[in-house]
Amino acid sequence: MTAGHPEALAGSVWADLYAGTGAVGIEALSRFAGHVCFVESSRAAANLIRRNLATLNITTGFDLFHSDVRLALQTLQAKGIRFDYVFLDPPYRLQEQYAQTLKRLADAHLVQESGVVIAEHSRKVELADTVGSLRRYRKLVQADAALSFYSAKN
Repeated sequence: MTAGHPEALAGSVWADLYAGTGAVGIEALSRFAGHVCFVESSRAAANLIRRNLATLNITTGFDLFHSDVRLALQTLQAKGIRFDYVFLDPPYRLQEQYAQTLKRLADAHLVQESGVVIAEHSRKVELADTVGSLRRYRKLVQADAALSFYSAKN
């Protein structure tokens, strides 16, 4: 299986942090992810995610945390959740959230050993190559945005 095939995500556990509309997590569910945890601090955005899920008749396979990412990650750690994929896209104006969130993910061992963390950021922002057990192995730049891919392998 390759990442380009929907079955490649079958049964995987995702975190969509700073979820916004929930598009990334909803896409994962459409590709047979086993479970997605959406985390969004904005009430309006959390309500939009609920509406988007309802519109698509998605009623299971997800949790929606209307919460600060830090608090949600503490809750998920306490529950023993470990993710195969984590996508984070904080508002670009909150640059400090990248380093803080990556550090929390690494310190709390929330990512499976074979897991992947994907951070979407401004191409003008340079993220660290290594944060705890997370190591960047790829960076894609397109227009003003960039995606940094981190491996959780030790």
